[in-house]
Amino acid sequence: MRYQLAPAFRFTLLMTVLTGLIYPGVVTGLCQLLFPHRANGSMVTVDGKTVGSALIGQNFTKPEYFHPRPSAAGNDGYDATASNGSNYGPTNQKLIDRVKADVAKFRKENPDYNGPIPADLVTTSASGLDPDISPASALAQAPRVAQARGATLDQVRQLVEDHSEGRQLGFFGEPRVNVLALNLDLDQRFPLH
Repeated sequence: MRYQLAPAFRFTLLMTVLTGLIYPGVVTGLCQLLFPHRANGSMVTVDGKTVGSALIGQNFTKPEYFHPRPSAAGNDGYDATASNGSNYGPTNQKLIDRVKADVAKFRKENPDYNGPIPADLVTTSASGLDPDISPASALAQAPRVAQARGATLDQVRQLVEDHSEGRQLGFFGEPRVNVLALNLDLDQRFPLH
């Protein structure tokens, strides 16, 4: 039995060192060398201060900012350490009640918008931390933002257009707008007085 255990132990030790130490170390080093911004979380800085990540959604609630999609991550949402969706099915009463409340909240905050509310403004993403919204969701909020910023609706719509990204490689995913980047550009182009 000793002749069987000794090689098994050596092999386990070798694989632990290779796959647990050497491989992750090499991959981490290559990522730091080749893609340092992405490897460090795609952090966004303004005037030397980190204001967020381009990959993780944040809660914006003021009328002068575009709002992200709802979050189910953590007790109050947008908790990066508790990334998850609600996992409520379409017939779950808790989901129905939350969506109804989000629709009422959207209508109250955006009284000048009369069209159908884009689904991503009232439903959470799988991670609960989606940093993007659809261009339709941004345009639905444009009248409120324009009024709060003292800008014209056309100026704000153009800003949304400037920040809209198409599908990756032309067919992966959906068109999107990064909420943090859009709101930071709002602060630059239409600062609050």
